[in-house]
Amino acid sequence: MIIQRVVLNSRPGKIGVPVAENFRLEQSTISDTIQEGQVCVRTLYLSVDPYMRCRMNEDTGSDYLQPWQLSEVADGGGIGVVEESKHKNFAKGDFVTSFNWPWQTVAILDGGLLQKLVPQLVDGRLSFFLGAAGITGLTALLGIKEKGHVSAGANQTMVVSGAAGACGSLAGQIGRLEGCTRVVGIAGTDEKCSILVSEMGFDAAINYKKGNVAEQLCELCPGGVDVYFDNVGGDISDAVISQMNQNSHVVLCGQISQYNKEMSYPPPLPPEVEKIRKERNITRERFLVLNYMDKQEASILQLCQWIKEGKLKVRETVVEGLENIGAAFQSMMNGGNIGKQIVSVSK
Repeated sequence: MIIQRVVLNSRPGKIGVPVAENFRLEQSTISDTIQEGQVCVRTLYLSVDPYMRCRMNEDTGSDYLQPWQLSEVADGGGIGVVEESKHKNFAKGDFVTSFNWPWQTVAILDGGLLQKLVPQLVDGRLSFFLGAAGITGLTALLGIKEKGHVSAGANQTMVVSGAAGACGSLAGQIGRLEGCTRVVGIAGTDEKCSILVSEMGFDAAINYKKGNVAEQLCELCPGGVDVYFDNVGGDISDAVISQMNQNSHVVLCGQISQYNKEMSYPPPLPPEVEKIRKERNITRERFLVLNYMDKQEASILQLCQWIKEGKLKVRETVVEGLENIGAAFQSMMNGGNIGKQIVSVSK
Protein backbone atom coordinates (compact mmCIF):
# COMPACT_ATOMS: atom_id res chain seq x y z
CA MET A 1 0.00 0.00 0.00
CA ILE A 2 1.35 3.43 -0.97
CA ILE A 3 1.21 6.07 1.79
CA GLN A 4 2.59 9.50 2.57
CA ARG A 5 4.70 10.12 5.64
CA VAL A 6 6.74 12.92 7.24
CA VAL A 7 10.31 12.22 8.33
CA LEU A 8 12.92 14.24 10.20
CA ASN A 9 14.91 15.83 7.37
CA SER A 10 17.51 17.66 9.48
CA ARG A 11 18.23 18.68 13.05
CA PRO A 12 18.15 22.37 13.98
CA GLY A 13 20.94 21.83 16.49
CA LYS A 14 20.57 22.23 20.23
CA ILE A 15 20.45 26.02 20.05
CA GLY A 16 18.89 26.38 16.61
CA VAL A 17 15.36 27.53 15.87
CA PRO A 18 13.23 24.81 14.22
CA VAL A 19 11.92 25.51 10.72
CA ALA A 20 9.47 23.71 8.45
CA GLU A 21 12.37 22.42 6.33
CA ASN A 22 13.56 20.26 9.25
CA PHE A 23 10.78 17.91 8.11
CA ARG A 24 10.26 16.20 4.76
CA LEU A 25 7.14 14.72 3.15
CA GLU A 26 7.78 11.55 1.22
CA GLN A 27 6.00 8.61 -0.33
CA SER A 28 6.46 5.16 1.17
CA THR A 29 4.80 1.75 1.30
CA ILE A 30 3.39 -0.48 4.01
CA SER A 31 2.20 -4.08 3.88
CA ASP A 32 -1.22 -4.86 2.41
CA THR A 33 -1.80 -7.46 5.13
CA ILE A 34 -1.74 -7.27 8.92
CA GLN A 35 -0.67 -9.85 11.49
CA GLU A 36 -2.52 -11.17 14.54
CA GLY A 37 -2.76 -8.43 17.18
CA GLN A 38 -2.28 -5.64 14.67
CA VAL A 39 -4.62 -2.89 13.49
CA CYS A 40 -4.57 -0.93 10.23
CA VAL A 41 -5.58 2.67 10.86
CA ARG A 42 -6.19 5.75 8.73
CA THR A 43 -4.84 8.89 10.38
CA LEU A 44 -7.33 11.68 11.11
CA TYR A 45 -5.51 14.10 13.42
CA LEU A 46 -1.95 14.63 14.65
CA SER A 47 -0.84 16.73 17.61
CA VAL A 48 2.01 19.24 17.44
CA ASP A 49 3.50 20.05 20.86
CA PRO A 50 6.41 22.06 22.35
CA TYR A 51 8.03 18.97 23.96
CA MET A 52 8.76 17.68 20.46
CA ARG A 53 11.53 20.26 20.14
CA CYS A 54 13.60 18.08 22.46
CA ARG A 55 13.03 15.07 20.17
CA MET A 56 14.70 16.92 17.30
CA ASN A 57 18.04 16.70 19.14
CA GLU A 58 20.31 13.64 19.08
CA ASP A 59 19.95 13.60 22.87
CA THR A 60 16.56 14.66 24.21
CA GLY A 61 17.95 15.34 27.67
CA SER A 62 15.18 13.16 29.07
CA ASP A 63 14.95 9.52 30.06
CA TYR A 64 11.35 9.17 28.88
CA LEU A 65 11.61 10.83 25.43
CA GLN A 66 13.35 9.15 22.53
CA PRO A 67 14.94 11.29 19.80
CA TRP A 68 13.54 11.25 16.30
CA GLN A 69 15.98 9.69 13.86
CA LEU A 70 17.03 11.37 10.62
CA SER A 71 15.08 10.14 7.58
CA GLU A 72 12.78 8.15 9.87
CA VAL A 73 9.10 8.88 10.38
CA ALA A 74 8.30 11.28 13.23
CA ASP A 75 5.59 10.43 15.76
CA GLY A 76 3.50 11.88 18.57
CA GLY A 77 -0.09 12.06 19.73
CA GLY A 78 -2.53 10.96 17.04
CA ILE A 79 -6.08 9.86 16.32
CA GLY A 80 -7.34 7.61 13.57
CA VAL A 81 -10.08 5.25 12.46
CA VAL A 82 -9.67 1.49 12.23
CA GLU A 83 -9.84 0.17 8.67
CA GLU A 84 -8.91 -3.45 9.47
CA SER A 85 -8.34 -5.25 12.75
CA LYS A 86 -6.84 -8.51 13.95
CA HIS A 87 -6.97 -7.41 17.59
CA LYS A 88 -9.81 -8.54 19.85
CA ASN A 89 -10.43 -5.06 21.29
CA PHE A 90 -10.96 -3.22 18.01
CA ALA A 91 -13.29 -3.43 15.02
CA LYS A 92 -13.49 -1.60 11.72
CA GLY A 93 -14.83 1.92 12.26
CA ASP A 94 -13.54 2.32 15.83
CA PHE A 95 -11.79 5.59 16.65
CA VAL A 96 -8.46 5.08 18.40
CA THR A 97 -5.56 7.10 19.76
CA SER A 98 -1.92 6.64 20.77
CA PHE A 99 0.90 8.76 22.24
CA ASN A 100 3.24 7.39 19.56
CA TRP A 101 1.26 7.75 16.36
CA PRO A 102 3.45 7.87 13.23
CA TRP A 103 3.15 10.97 11.05
CA GLN A 104 1.75 9.13 8.05
CA THR A 105 -1.58 8.79 6.26
CA VAL A 106 -2.11 5.08 7.00
CA ALA A 107 -0.29 2.90 9.53
CA ILE A 108 -0.20 -0.66 10.85
CA LEU A 109 0.02 -0.51 14.64
CA ASP A 110 0.18 -2.91 17.58
CA GLY A 111 -3.36 -2.97 18.99
CA GLY A 112 -1.95 -3.20 22.50
CA LEU A 113 -0.64 0.36 22.18
CA LEU A 114 -3.99 1.87 21.21
CA GLN A 115 -6.87 3.26 23.23
CA LYS A 116 -10.45 3.26 21.98
CA LEU A 117 -12.19 6.63 21.99
CA VAL A 118 -15.82 7.43 22.77
CA PRO A 119 -16.74 10.39 20.50
CA GLN A 120 -19.93 11.11 22.48
CA LEU A 121 -17.82 12.26 25.44
CA VAL A 122 -16.78 15.34 23.44
CA ASP A 123 -19.91 15.69 21.29
CA GLY A 124 -18.05 14.23 18.33
CA ARG A 125 -15.12 16.67 18.41
CA LEU A 126 -12.50 13.95 18.10
CA SER A 127 -9.55 16.35 17.98
CA PHE A 128 -10.36 17.36 21.57
CA PHE A 129 -8.89 13.99 22.64
CA LEU A 130 -5.47 15.35 21.62
CA GLY A 131 -5.96 18.52 23.63
CA ALA A 132 -8.49 19.48 26.29
CA ALA A 133 -9.74 15.90 26.73
CA GLY A 134 -6.33 14.31 26.22
CA ILE A 135 -2.76 14.55 27.45
CA THR A 136 -2.83 18.37 27.36
CA GLY A 137 -5.90 18.61 29.57
CA LEU A 138 -4.52 15.90 31.84
CA THR A 139 -1.29 17.85 32.23
CA ALA A 140 -3.18 20.98 33.26
CA LEU A 141 -5.61 19.24 35.61
CA LEU A 142 -3.19 16.84 37.29
CA GLY A 143 -0.45 19.48 37.46
CA ILE A 144 -2.76 21.77 39.40
CA LYS A 145 -4.08 18.97 41.61
CA GLU A 146 -0.77 17.26 42.35
CA LYS A 147 1.65 20.20 42.42
CA GLY A 148 -0.47 23.35 42.70
CA HIS A 149 -2.24 22.49 45.96
CA VAL A 150 -5.26 24.61 45.11
CA SER A 151 -7.90 24.66 47.86
CA ALA A 152 -11.40 26.09 47.46
CA GLY A 153 -11.95 28.94 49.89
CA ALA A 154 -8.24 29.60 50.41
CA ASN A 155 -8.35 32.89 48.46
CA GLN A 156 -5.45 31.87 46.20
CA THR A 157 -4.07 33.83 43.27
CA MET A 158 -2.77 31.87 40.29
CA VAL A 159 -0.51 33.11 37.49
CA VAL A 160 -0.11 31.19 34.21
CA SER A 161 2.69 31.86 31.73
CA GLY A 162 2.26 30.79 28.13
CA ALA A 163 -1.38 31.30 29.01
CA ALA A 164 -2.72 31.36 25.46
CA GLY A 165 -1.08 28.05 24.57
CA ALA A 166 -2.66 24.61 24.58
CA CYS A 167 -1.92 23.81 28.21
CA GLY A 168 -1.89 27.32 29.67
CA SER A 169 -5.32 28.27 28.34
CA LEU A 170 -6.77 25.21 30.08
CA ALA A 171 -4.70 25.57 33.26
CA GLY A 172 -6.06 29.03 34.05
CA GLN A 173 -9.64 27.86 33.64
CA ILE A 174 -9.04 24.70 35.67
CA GLY A 175 -7.37 26.72 38.42
CA ARG A 176 -10.57 28.72 38.67
CA LEU A 177 -12.75 25.60 38.64
CA GLU A 178 -10.62 24.06 41.39
CA GLY A 179 -11.01 27.10 43.63
CA CYS A 180 -8.59 29.93 42.80
CA THR A 181 -10.21 33.30 43.37
CA ARG A 182 -7.94 35.24 41.01
CA VAL A 183 -6.27 34.05 37.78
CA VAL A 184 -3.80 36.15 35.78
CA GLY A 185 -2.34 35.06 32.45
CA ILE A 186 0.84 36.08 30.64
CA ALA A 187 0.86 35.95 26.83
CA GLY A 188 2.59 37.57 23.86
CA THR A 189 -0.03 39.64 22.03
CA ASP A 190 -2.90 41.96 22.89
CA GLU A 191 -5.26 39.65 20.97
CA LYS A 192 -4.28 36.66 23.10
CA CYS A 193 -4.63 38.67 26.32
CA SER A 194 -8.09 39.83 25.23
CA ILE A 195 -9.25 36.27 24.51
CA LEU A 196 -7.98 35.04 27.88
CA VAL A 197 -10.10 37.62 29.70
CA SER A 198 -13.21 37.79 27.51
CA GLU A 199 -13.54 34.13 26.54
CA MET A 200 -11.65 32.03 29.07
CA GLY A 201 -12.48 33.79 32.31
CA PHE A 202 -9.05 35.05 33.35
CA ASP A 203 -9.30 38.10 35.61
CA ALA A 204 -6.46 39.84 33.78
CA ALA A 205 -3.68 39.17 31.29
CA ILE A 206 -0.25 40.69 30.73
CA ASN A 207 1.35 41.15 27.31
CA TYR A 208 4.96 40.42 28.23
CA LYS A 209 6.15 42.23 25.11
CA LYS A 210 4.71 45.50 26.41
CA GLY A 211 5.79 47.22 29.61
CA ASN A 212 7.43 45.79 32.70
CA VAL A 213 6.10 42.34 33.64
CA ALA A 214 7.18 42.59 37.29
CA GLU A 215 5.45 45.95 37.73
CA GLN A 216 2.25 44.70 36.09
CA LEU A 217 2.27 41.57 38.26
CA CYS A 218 2.63 43.68 41.37
CA GLU A 219 -0.39 45.73 40.32
CA LEU A 220 -2.56 42.79 39.25
CA CYS A 221 -1.61 40.46 42.13
CA PRO A 222 -1.54 42.81 45.15
CA GLY A 223 -1.72 39.89 47.58
CA GLY A 224 1.16 38.07 45.91
CA VAL A 225 1.09 34.81 43.95
CA ASP A 226 0.14 31.47 45.52
CA VAL A 227 0.26 29.17 42.49
CA TYR A 228 2.36 29.60 39.35
CA PHE A 229 1.69 27.37 36.34
CA ASP A 230 5.00 27.70 34.51
CA ASN A 231 5.07 26.95 30.79
CA VAL A 232 7.95 29.18 29.72
CA GLY A 233 10.80 29.57 32.22
CA GLY A 234 13.39 32.31 31.77
CA ASP A 235 12.96 35.96 32.72
CA ILE A 236 9.17 35.77 32.94
CA SER A 237 9.31 32.99 35.49
CA ASP A 238 11.98 34.81 37.46
CA ALA A 239 9.63 37.80 37.71
CA VAL A 240 6.70 35.66 38.88
CA ILE A 241 8.65 33.62 41.42
CA SER A 242 10.04 36.85 42.92
CA GLN A 243 6.45 37.82 43.82
CA MET A 244 5.31 34.48 45.20
CA ASN A 245 4.09 34.09 48.76
CA GLN A 246 5.42 31.99 51.62
CA ASN A 247 4.72 28.26 51.13
CA SER A 248 3.48 28.79 47.57
CA HIS A 249 3.81 26.38 44.65
CA VAL A 250 5.24 26.33 41.12
CA VAL A 251 3.70 23.79 38.72
CA LEU A 252 6.70 23.13 36.50
CA CYS A 253 4.97 22.19 33.26
CA GLY A 254 7.26 23.43 30.49
CA GLN A 255 10.15 25.75 29.71
CA ILE A 256 9.54 26.69 26.08
CA SER A 257 11.75 29.80 26.25
CA GLN A 258 14.68 27.49 27.01
CA TYR A 259 14.10 24.70 24.46
CA ASN A 260 16.44 26.19 21.84
CA LYS A 261 19.27 26.38 24.38
CA GLU A 262 21.54 23.82 25.96
CA MET A 263 19.92 23.21 29.34
CA SER A 264 19.33 20.72 32.09
CA TYR A 265 15.76 20.07 33.14
CA PRO A 266 14.47 21.68 35.18
CA PRO A 267 16.82 24.57 34.41
CA PRO A 268 18.38 26.17 37.49
CA LEU A 269 17.08 29.52 38.67
CA PRO A 270 19.38 32.56 38.91
CA PRO A 271 21.02 32.67 42.38
CA GLU A 272 18.95 35.63 43.60
CA VAL A 273 15.68 33.95 42.54
CA GLU A 274 16.73 30.61 44.00
CA LYS A 275 17.44 32.40 47.29
CA ILE A 276 13.88 33.79 47.29
CA ARG A 277 12.49 30.34 46.50
CA LYS A 278 14.30 28.76 49.44
CA GLU A 279 13.56 31.56 51.91
CA ARG A 280 9.84 31.45 51.11
CA ASN A 281 9.68 27.64 50.91
CA ILE A 282 8.30 27.73 47.37
CA THR A 283 7.97 24.25 45.90
CA ARG A 284 9.26 23.83 42.33
CA GLU A 285 9.33 20.15 41.52
CA ARG A 286 9.56 18.42 38.18
CA PHE A 287 6.10 17.38 37.00
CA LEU A 288 5.52 14.52 34.57
CA VAL A 289 1.92 13.63 33.81
CA LEU A 290 2.88 10.07 32.81
CA ASN A 291 3.58 9.39 36.51
CA TYR A 292 -0.13 9.82 37.26
CA MET A 293 -1.73 7.56 34.66
CA ASP A 294 -3.65 5.72 37.40
CA LYS A 295 -5.77 8.88 37.58
CA GLN A 296 -6.18 9.21 33.82
CA GLU A 297 -9.67 7.74 33.36
CA ALA A 298 -11.37 9.75 36.11
CA SER A 299 -9.56 12.91 35.06
CA ILE A 300 -10.56 12.54 31.39
CA LEU A 301 -14.20 12.10 32.42
CA GLN A 302 -13.97 15.25 34.55
CA LEU A 303 -12.49 17.23 31.65
CA CYS A 304 -15.17 15.97 29.25
CA GLN A 305 -17.90 16.91 31.72
CA TRP A 306 -16.54 20.46 32.03
CA ILE A 307 -16.33 20.76 28.24
CA LYS A 308 -19.92 19.56 27.77
CA GLU A 309 -21.16 21.94 30.48
CA GLY A 310 -19.37 24.85 28.83
CA LYS A 311 -17.19 25.40 31.89
CA LEU A 312 -13.99 24.67 29.97
CA LYS A 313 -13.57 26.71 26.79
CA VAL A 314 -11.47 25.03 24.11
CA ARG A 315 -9.46 26.76 21.40
CA GLU A 316 -7.78 24.88 18.55
CA THR A 317 -5.66 25.96 15.62
CA VAL A 318 -6.27 23.34 12.93
CA VAL A 319 -3.92 23.08 9.94
CA GLU A 320 -5.11 21.04 6.97
CA GLY A 321 -2.83 18.49 5.32
CA LEU A 322 0.04 16.26 6.39
CA GLU A 323 2.32 18.23 4.06
CA ASN A 324 1.89 21.29 6.31
CA ILE A 325 2.88 19.68 9.62
CA GLY A 326 6.40 21.15 9.49
CA ALA A 327 5.02 24.66 9.05
CA ALA A 328 2.53 24.00 11.86
CA PHE A 329 5.39 22.96 14.15
CA GLN A 330 7.38 26.09 13.29
CA SER A 331 4.35 28.31 13.94
CA MET A 332 3.65 26.63 17.28
CA MET A 333 7.26 27.05 18.43
CA ASN A 334 7.07 30.73 17.49
CA GLY A 335 3.94 31.18 19.59
CA GLY A 336 1.83 31.95 16.56
CA ASN A 337 -1.32 30.08 17.55
CA ILE A 338 -3.95 30.25 20.26
CA GLY A 339 -4.79 26.99 22.01
CA LYS A 340 -3.94 23.54 20.75
CA GLN A 341 -2.11 23.03 17.44
CA ILE A 342 -3.71 20.20 15.44
CA VAL A 343 -3.01 18.87 11.95
CA SER A 344 -5.98 17.39 10.13
CA VAL A 345 -4.67 14.60 7.89
CA SER A 346 -7.87 13.20 6.37
CA LYS A 347 -11.60 13.44 6.87
